[in-house]
Amino acid sequence: MLKLRWIGPCAATIGLLTAGSALGQDEPTLSAGDTAWILTSTALVLMMTLPGLALFYGGLVRSKNVLSVLMQCLISAGLVGVLWIVVGYSLAFAEGNSIVGGLGKVGLAGIDASTLSGSIPEYVFVMFQGMFAIITPALMLGAFAERMRFGPYIAFIGIWVLVVYCPLAHQVWGGGWLSEFGAIDFAGGLVVHMSSGFSALAAAIFLGKRRGFGKEPMPPHSVPLTVIGASLLWVGWFGFNAGSAGAADGVAGLAFLNTNTAAAAAVLGWVFIEWMHRGRPTVLGAVTGAVAGLVGITPACASVSPMGAIAVGFGAAAVCYLAVTMLKPLLGYDDSLDVFGVHGVAGAWGALATGLFIMNGVLPEGVSRMAQVKTQAASIGYVAILAPVLTLAILFLLKMVFGDLSVSEEDEHSGLDLSQHSESAYVG
Repeated sequence: MLKLRWIGPCAATIGLLTAGSALGQDEPTLSAGDTAWILTSTALVLMMTLPGLALFYGGLVRSKNVLSVLMQCLISAGLVGVLWIVVGYSLAFAEGNSIVGGLGKVGLAGIDASTLSGSIPEYVFVMFQGMFAIITPALMLGAFAERMRFGPYIAFIGIWVLVVYCPLAHQVWGGGWLSEFGAIDFAGGLVVHMSSGFSALAAAIFLGKRRGFGKEPMPPHSVPLTVIGASLLWVGWFGFNAGSAGAADGVAGLAFLNTNTAAAAAVLGWVFIEWMHRGRPTVLGAVTGAVAGLVGITPACASVSPMGAIAVGFGAAAVCYLAVTMLKPLLGYDDSLDVFGVHGVAGAWGALATGLFIMNGVLPEGVSRMAQVKTQAASIGYVAILAPVLTLAILFLLKMVFGDLSVSEEDEHSGLDLSQHSESAYVG
């Protein structure tokens, strides 16, 4: 999410800041319009997890595991929703050091209905940011879907959001070292998608492959559910990206426009690449392309022009198609629903593309385009190392506590719906 220090230059570039905006004023002033937009954006981002991601992932797994995926998304909303209020927000946005925030806002201490964050109530900012914290660990479940025990999963995402997500959010958006370093990440290419995608790959490798992987078919049980989920993600992404402007202004308008443009370009890119490569375009490929484009534009949506967004979208489709169809089979890892191949790869591409296609007027003063590209590349390398290393440390710790983190062969065969929740999605 682009912090306030970036919003000014962006707005100056496109000349569309509303006259009543509180940004840049000495005394913050409440804006009803900004508040209404961020409240709406918050609801849209929650819709991305429930029901968007739940249906998207739920359709991709086998029918015996669909409820387990829905439950994992639900528990992320429940667990992280509480942790965020108790301590997560403070670790991400309270004053601290260059790595992590302090404990000054534990339990939202010092915040009340009159406290402002820019031109909106801080309570609204807390909730908007909380939706990002909820969806980020939920994204990871797709990489190890159909094989992780529910108890260890709860412990994993709870620790992960505090140890990995909150410090990264502070480093990029809370005044930490990555923001001082000059990294631009408007809505979460580094913080959300790269952190979850690279962590998901580490978790998938650590947990091992599903039994029968590569030997028996494991097709999605309901492509229509996946299409519905992807469509909800597309709509919710407008809140994800345009809401990150923190105001109902021209920056939000640019982010909104670029979000749709990149997604549209990525759908076209994936369909034509798949058509040329495999002879037939698939619906599953089209929605995968849409998500790749949405991920790719996330860090760049307020920094590039609409034509730049088209380039970001086509690029996301190309690099993610290569990752899913060539890199994954070559390396042989079992990323069940291609979380790394889409979120990790497109997140990295989008972060790099922010520097490649950034509009001249948005470049920080005194920084060349090449210098910004180098800054973006260094930031990508940092997250690509930090997130999986911390993830593996958490998983090793949990293995010492829980023993095997994966379900037994018998439970995997019967499906996680029955073995973990004593329920079945389809009966009769």
